[in-house]
Amino acid sequence: MASNGVNSSNGSNGHASTRRPLLPGIYAPTMTFFNPATEELDITIIKKHAIRLAEAGLVGLVTMGSNGEAVHCSITEKVAVTKATREALDSAGFDKVPIIVGATEGSVRGTISLIEESRKAGGEYVLLLPPSYFRGKMDDEAVYDYFVEVASGSSLPLILYNYPGAVAGIDMDSDLLIRLAKHPNIVGTKFTCGNTGKLTRVALATNAKTPFSEGSGYMAFGGMADFTAQTLISGGSGIIAGGANVMPKTCVKVWNLYSEGKKEEAFALQKVLSKGDWVLTKAAIAGTKSAIQSYYGYGGIPRRPLKSLDKVKMADIKDGIDDVMKMELSL
Repeated sequence: MASNGVNSSNGSNGHASTRRPLLPGIYAPTMTFFNPATEELDITIIKKHAIRLAEAGLVGLVTMGSNGEAVHCSITEKVAVTKATREALDSAGFDKVPIIVGATEGSVRGTISLIEESRKAGGEYVLLLPPSYFRGKMDDEAVYDYFVEVASGSSLPLILYNYPGAVAGIDMDSDLLIRLAKHPNIVGTKFTCGNTGKLTRVALATNAKTPFSEGSGYMAFGGMADFTAQTLISGGSGIIAGGANVMPKTCVKVWNLYSEGKKEEAFALQKVLSKGDWVLTKAAIAGTKSAIQSYYGYGGIPRRPLKSLDKVKMADIKDGIDDVMKMELSL
């Protein structure tokens, strides 16, 4: 079981000694922002957003994940987003905040290549989905072999991304995840499946890092803001949550309250957070961007074929998250 600390990686990049460690807490899979007229990357807004999230208390950012519309971006654009995010964090004094990069490609060779480009751009860890295009051939052994081969050739440590909805229903069970965790260059799992029982089993088997214990350093991440407190109860390490793009301070508050032993306060606030996060979950990327637009004055559109929301739907989302945003804006 590898620690994700500064000397954890068996990768070939030679930078393990300077890698920023992954800390327990809240992470956001950042949105990728585009010019509404041209759909070109809006680097200025991408940087502005990264700084706002770090200022809100997030301990790490994820570029080019599902919320980042990675499937809509070229490799050149993916590299540019990660590079801009690193530059923004460093320029604003958040040079200790690590960046995890979504680097999923269809093949072992392509994934390893994208990981190396991500490293050069400033990424320090990668978040990888299992391969799914040839779904009928992707049994547990094929998925296991893919991750082991990528991990063995990767210049960065891997965080496994269990998100069945994005990969034709592939849902890695706890046995497979625990088996994969034995590889020294696999340092965590993100549970967007929402299965807290699975998270509990993996966290226990890996002796995952928590706010209360360094453990092995393995990171067991909840994948949605609506089970932040539940992730802590399950022995988890952090949350990588799309909702943290909109209500980062509330996510951090829930996390901190529980970590400080104020469990009843954490549970009460979790209820407000869960209600608002469900509105954003249903509205997906376009809805999250519209919420950012409504409350922070930027956000814009997704890339086609995703559709932008009309004013009525934007107003509905704004109303739906009103309670949690009152809390957010008071913090």
